[in-house]
Amino acid sequence: MRRAPRHRVCAARYNERFSENTDLVGLALANVGAGVSGTFVVNGSPTKTQMVDSAGGRTQLSMLVTTVVVLMVLLFLTAPLAYMPDAVLSAVVFLIGVELVDVKSMRWIYAERRSEFWVALITALTVVLVGVEQGIILAIVLSLLDHVRRGYRPKNSMIVAGDGRGWRALPVTQPLQVEPGLMIYRFTHSMYYANAEQLSEQILALAKNAEPRLSWFCIDASAVDDVDFSAAETLHSLHGILEEQGIRLVFAEVMADVKAESRDQLKRLVEEGAIYATLDDVVASYRRDVQNTRGQGL
Repeated sequence: MRRAPRHRVCAARYNERFSENTDLVGLALANVGAGVSGTFVVNGSPTKTQMVDSAGGRTQLSMLVTTVVVLMVLLFLTAPLAYMPDAVLSAVVFLIGVELVDVKSMRWIYAERRSEFWVALITALTVVLVGVEQGIILAIVLSLLDHVRRGYRPKNSMIVAGDGRGWRALPVTQPLQVEPGLMIYRFTHSMYYANAEQLSEQILALAKNAEPRLSWFCIDASAVDDVDFSAAETLHSLHGILEEQGIRLVFAEVMADVKAESRDQLKRLVEEGAIYATLDDVVASYRRDVQNTRGQGL
């Protein structure tokens, strides 16, 4: 089986499976051997990977051949190589590094994910102008900030019945109702202190502007993988505010681990029977509630 060199870029280039854990275990074992034998520290090198790839190496045999060549150089050619100017070695490494610059992928990232393009560009400039370690640290920080930015203002949606079967997601700017008096709102991120205010603002605005007046407000939690204490407090507050307006707050498709880990306010809401397995269950239960209310003449 053809195998690309064990490097993320080359693995993606040749549609090969890449396992970071396998690479880390291999490097760890190599460094144990280096420590026992008193040799240099072993580390992965993108430039060496690119050298093998540029030379046409596609199988593990290329790695063995490279090892033999290096061994022969160490045994018989170290004296002649001592006269090689440092500029020559620098030029070789530089030219190999130039091959690692993938302008086409940068253009693709720019077209697909503008924020990630700027992270990649700033990281590359930092590596060139400052250093590799500083570039890696900056890339981690910028990526985390970009992730938090998306979680701070998630793109939530309104859920309405689709054509025929299924559901459609529409922007929150369209406060549509599934049934007269029933609105389903999907929150698309974990609920935590940074986005709890947005959660509260959107739900209260939707309830206020709903036409006709709401009886039930459902939060589709299928995309919510965690609810922290601040968000649980917000949900409890929303429950009280909506209850004063005659609106019942219910939940749908809550993940099992979220339900198990919920405490205090959210857990009490769940125990009150305000959670449903699917959106269809919510609609069916709402219809029964409307029929019962009409039957009682209310």
